[in-house]
Amino acid sequence: MVAAERAKRRPARASVWLADKARRGGAARGGQPSGLDRDRIVATTVALLDAEGLARFSMRRLAAELNVTAMSVYWYVDTKDDLLELALDAVFGETGVPAAIPGDDEESTADWRDQLRELAVDYRAVLVRHPWVSPLAGAFLNIGPNYLEFSFAVQRVIRRTGLPLSEQTAAISAVFQFVYGFGTIEGHFIERCAAAGVSHDEYLSDAMAVVMQVPEISHVMEASKAIMEARGGDTVAEMFERDFSTALEIVIGGIEARVTAVG
Repeated sequence: MVAAERAKRRPARASVWLADKARRGGAARGGQPSGLDRDRIVATTVALLDAEGLARFSMRRLAAELNVTAMSVYWYVDTKDDLLELALDAVFGETGVPAAIPGDDEESTADWRDQLRELAVDYRAVLVRHPWVSPLAGAFLNIGPNYLEFSFAVQRVIRRTGLPLSEQTAAISAVFQFVYGFGTIEGHFIERCAAAGVSHDEYLSDAMAVVMQVPEISHVMEASKAIMEARGGDTVAEMFERDFSTALEIVIGGIEARVTAVG
């Protein structure tokens, strides 16, 4: 019975970063097409995912964009999943790591709060610019060099908060799972607006006009009017920015309060 259950389990997905080809920089096998390299393939993949979304992406579509055959791409990557994992790590290279974050044996006068804000803002920007990152981040092991550099920077900042070691992973989750959720929703909203061919403000205005006509929904929206007006912001972009900034300060304030409580 136990053996049968184990047989049904799906093994953890292997990572492209554990393959020799990835560690060697994705060098192709002999006879590879000229004028093509892994960096160009990954950059084109990112551009296609940004322009057309994850659902429409295929190796055939990528090959057409590169003006090569689909088999040519496979000289550089073994599978489509490997390529998606490479693209995922590539965009994590857009997250800036504050230069002032010290190592374990270094001192710094920089405020951990400012460093945490900077990392959170950069992570949100990646999620919003590249909505396809959200589903892929949950599909892979996330052990590429850019992600690991970002993750290590987050750990170093959280260590500087003064929280006990046993609570530091919870603090990381509090900040960056919040950012993941916020950035995912914001990115998908922007995608919907683009698909509809309208601005963010027009989309919100049209949506509100529709829901206010439905009695089962309108009373909820009417009751929410006061807090939405109190939030401020004349545009959707301003509303997103105010909500994100305030929510991030609330989370940081929670970390500060926890440090005081356990100190």
